Amino acid sequence: MQPRIPRATFAKCLSFPERNGEENMAHLRFAILTSGGDASGMNAALRGVVREAHAQGHVVMGVQRGFCGLIQGALNPLGPRDVSNILQHGGTFLRTSRCPEFATEEGRRKAVDTLRAHAVDVLIVVGGNGSLRGAMALAGLWGGQVLGLPGTIDNDLYGTDETIGYDTAVTTALDAIDKIRDTADSHERFFLVEVMGRDAGFIALQVALGGGAEEVLVPEETPDFPAMVARLRKGRQNGKTSSIVIVAEGAYPGGAQAVATELHKLGGDDYRVTVLGHIQRGGAPTARERLLATRLGAHAVRAAIAGETGKMVGLAGNRLTLVPLADAVNKKKSLDPELLALARRLSQ
Repeated sequence: MQPRIPRATFAKCLSFPERNGEENMAHLRFAILTSGGDASGMNAALRGVVREAHAQGHVVMGVQRGFCGLIQGALNPLGPRDVSNILQHGGTFLRTSRCPEFATEEGRRKAVDTLRAHAVDVLIVVGGNGSLRGAMALAGLWGGQVLGLPGTIDNDLYGTDETIGYDTAVTTALDAIDKIRDTADSHERFFLVEVMGRDAGFIALQVALGGGAEEVLVPEETPDFPAMVARLRKGRQNGKTSSIVIVAEGAYPGGAQAVATELHKLGGDDYRVTVLGHIQRGGAPTARERLLATRLGAHAVRAAIAGETGKMVGLAGNRLTLVPLADAVNKKKSLDPELLALARRLSQ
């Protein structure tokens, strides 16, 4: 087992200057995993971590299948060539999983045993709320550094303007909605389109604005079905021949199909339902996604070298930030009320 490197060696200011001289002789051993739901851009983040770490003279181990792989000891070395030609692909080449065993103390202790057996100094976890909670749990049991990267299409983590996967999910959903609009116009129908967003309406709001939807339902608000029916009918009276309603999957129990049933009861109109589902997770990441994920991954490495731990790397404006993991998963990230109001004003 390799000896751990004293953390004082890497205590630096947050400008993260390049290391030189004798410092380059010290090596950190990184481990990185992707966990929970996949998100386009995860591969770009992995590439950013591996290549930045190697450029700075450190070692990276890739953990297969998330926390399950960590429990099972499924770690393999990753070099620059191992991450060639992956940033343009969706999903995660390390694979991911949901891991019930990790929810137990025994499972988490097995994961800690793996980290110690492989002499890991820094663990980087890429995932959403549940994954970063898992990272926090490990930090409480293990003496190494733990950092998180926000990897979720829902964009619901506090402390970052965007999460890895969000822009691609919005772009994918918007492309589908544009196609549905063609059919809605041709048949002069009402369409309900369900997008992902169990607890957060960020995708729904963005695609409603970008797709010119007539209505949007988000988990952050209780739906007012009578008022919605009245607005949709008024739109018909004002010359609208078709309407699209965007429904976040968590906006109403039963999703868009249940919403269609409620609207039909009130107005008698026929509502066609399309559930976009998992197509929003996959596919080639957008250019914006690749840049975001690459920057976040590289910054996580530099933060670790500077001695940071218990933080999530985020983006505020165009500035890379570090947010306590506890804040990232426990504090509420709110929808922009001005955007929600704008979507409704422009839908008339």
